[in-house]
Amino acid sequence: MAAPIIRVDNITKRYGMLTVLDGLSMEVMPGEKLALIGPSGSGKTTILRILMTLETISGGHIEVDGQQLYHMPRNGGLIDADERHLQKMREKIGMVFQHFNLFPHKCVLDNVTLAPMLTQGVAKAAAQKRAMELLDMVGLADKAGNMPAQLSGGQKQRVAIARALALSPRIMLFDEVTSALDPELVEEVLNVMRKLAAETDMTMLLVTHEMGFAHDFADRVLFFDRGKIVEEGRPDEIFSHPKQERTQTFLRKIIAAGHRV
Repeated sequence: MAAPIIRVDNITKRYGMLTVLDGLSMEVMPGEKLALIGPSGSGKTTILRILMTLETISGGHIEVDGQQLYHMPRNGGLIDADERHLQKMREKIGMVFQHFNLFPHKCVLDNVTLAPMLTQGVAKAAAQKRAMELLDMVGLADKAGNMPAQLSGGQKQRVAIARALALSPRIMLFDEVTSALDPELVEEVLNVMRKLAAETDMTMLLVTHEMGFAHDFADRVLFFDRGKIVEEGRPDEIFSHPKQERTQTFLRKIIAAGHRV
């Protein structure tokens, strides 16, 4: 039995008096595709940002690929991780955000090659070769010389996916990657993610309100509410036979709003 690639142990996240994550524990296995669902403010995005070290934790421990994320060993115990340790851990994880975050003054190719060249010392020619392969995979090889302003929202998001993949992460985090898109552009991004899920062994965590996609994409679904995991299980279990009343209420509202489950 493989060890979990992510192990979250009793973590808490507070902003002043507000507790966003409340003693959260979870494990993710290598290659697992996980969908995180739940109402806004339930802690889904916060856990992704914590895994990406964009937020710190108020308590608890996280292991990624067998190593402590926010701590490091010292004299038989653990101390807070320094920036060098955090930087090394970040290389294992890629993240795609809701609002693309492309560099507006750089062309598509430069957006994809910049991080490997700066953070991993990849030579320009090798970085460009890899970037073109990734742009081809997301259907945008013909846009390599375009500026972000010349792209649709769906195209920008596909470039953002290629950029995250350029660092060859073992884990990919997707935070509401279709919620800023016009409805007709959503499917082109979801198709890229379907391809990634089918053709790679990357571990993938997805925060989404696209319940139909979560059902088809995920090996396991976690339902978050008020900083806790209220229910988890296979997609068919969660979407067809949720056990917890809070999950049932949430899914009824989602269906009433016209979303496919």
